[in-house]
Amino acid sequence: MIRHSLRLAALSGAAVLALATPAGAQLKVFDPTNYASNVMQAARALEQINNQVRSLQNQALSLTNQARNLQQLPYSSLQTLQGNLGRIGSLMQQAQRVAYDVQAIQREFGQNYAVSSGASDAALIASANARWRNSAEAFQHALQVQAGIVSGLPSTRAELSALVGASQGSVGIVQATQAGNQLLALQSQQLSDLTAMTAAQGRAAALEQAERAASRAQAQEQFRRFMDRRQGYQAQPVEMFR
Repeated sequence: MIRHSLRLAALSGAAVLALATPAGAQLKVFDPTNYASNVMQAARALEQINNQVRSLQNQALSLTNQARNLQQLPYSSLQTLQGNLGRIGSLMQQAQRVAYDVQAIQREFGQNYAVSSGASDAALIASANARWRNSAEAFQHALQVQAGIVSGLPSTRAELSALVGASQGSVGIVQATQAGNQLLALQSQQLSDLTAMTAAQGRAAALEQAERAASRAQAQEQFRRFMDRRQGYQAQPVEMFR
């Protein structure tokens, strides 16, 4: 009786399932292997997407850095440097008499620094005066060049401070390079100032030495003439009594 009852219960359950399941429908069975495979595929796809996102971020960062490196320096000292160089150049061109010209120097030395025994006393005196004026003008010009350089020192210090600040605050290679180039240009301007001052001082010193040498030669010539005249004066009374 018990076995018969169990068999009837099983048949009844099967009948209920048959009535509850639609016609043509099949029961789906969970497959863990297939589920794991799907999860791995989804994970790999997500990783690829993350890699693409990181690649795009790196490209955007690279473009940003490139744009930053190509930025121009917002500060320029070119106008100030050109102004300083132009001022000193103008002062150098104001040199007069024996200026910075080879032919003019040769002509002046041939006229006033070479003492000739055939020159008259008036010519010797005129040459001496010309040499003195040359030396005086050279020393005055040297002082003017020095004053021009000293007057430009405040602007040079200001430019140096501004360029150092721009160099330290540069955001890219181009800005740092431009700041460095302008610092080199500022140094070149300072070297040009020193060259001009050295040239002016050297000109004054050379003319002074040339004046001393010519003055000694002129003094010797005038002393020789004085002695010749003295001897002539001493010999003249003797000739009168003959």
